[in-house]
Amino acid sequence: MKSSSSGTGSHSGTPGLTDTQLAEDIITHRPSRLFILLGGFFIANALVAEFIGVKIFALEDTLGIKPWNFNLFGRQGALQFSAGVLMWPIVFIMTDLINEYYGKRGIRLLSFLAIGLISYAFVMIFGAIQLAPADWWVRQNEMQGVPDMQKAFQVVLGQGMMIIAGSIAAFLVAQFVDVFVFHFIKKNTGERMIWLRATGSTVVSQFFDSFVVLYVAFILGPQLVGTVEPWSWNQLLAVGVVQYTYKFFMAVLLTPVIYVAHMAIDRYLGKEVAHVIKQRATQWN
Repeated sequence: MKSSSSGTGSHSGTPGLTDTQLAEDIITHRPSRLFILLGGFFIANALVAEFIGVKIFALEDTLGIKPWNFNLFGRQGALQFSAGVLMWPIVFIMTDLINEYYGKRGIRLLSFLAIGLISYAFVMIFGAIQLAPADWWVRQNEMQGVPDMQKAFQVVLGQGMMIIAGSIAAFLVAQFVDVFVFHFIKKNTGERMIWLRATGSTVVSQFFDSFVVLYVAFILGPQLVGTVEPWSWNQLLAVGVVQYTYKFFMAVLLTPVIYVAHMAIDRYLGKEVAHVIKQRATQWN
């Protein structure tokens, strides 16, 4: 038999199984493919949310309705959100499914991988911002109302470091809270009451997510750096409550989608295999 370094020998960790067979098994093994698919959507969603999150949009104007002009904690305003919330329904669904079928170890692995890739992306963006722009490129969109492409590039993609730090901190805190609450509920309810562990874990974790990012980015950051005026607590609470309320209602509205996704995955894996995976997910720490 050839050595394993040739790519056809026996794999050291799996006696009797060649490297080629092992690779084929990973690719064709349905639970493995499902993990790659869910993980890919999970990480892509996290990255896209970071990039589009810099835009703040007016919900009432987008829907063509009269501004609500809410009054919370002494602050008045319309319903305005970061564009990153558009990705949030996918976060809700992906987190629940990964928790259900791959447990704490699965969501922990993907969370740390997402953080690493987000950090990597922003390092690359920071490097791109430092590159000297071509003269013609800087002025190429003057007719479209963008007199300086370099400044536009820097402002849109080069978000403040404290906003990045806040979003990463909030993401990590929310994911670990979600995992804890999800498996606590599942331990006490078993396979029953999918809606309770899916929606319940989300409602709790997104409370932390909604306020941690605002605190780090708009209170702690400005206090440490001193370049801009920190938000007041009233402002943070008003914005946080609006964002959290949106996530709360979306979690409730999307609960039927969770059931459909579970049925689709169980059918894809086969009920027996799906049951075994769920049992192992509960045991993995």
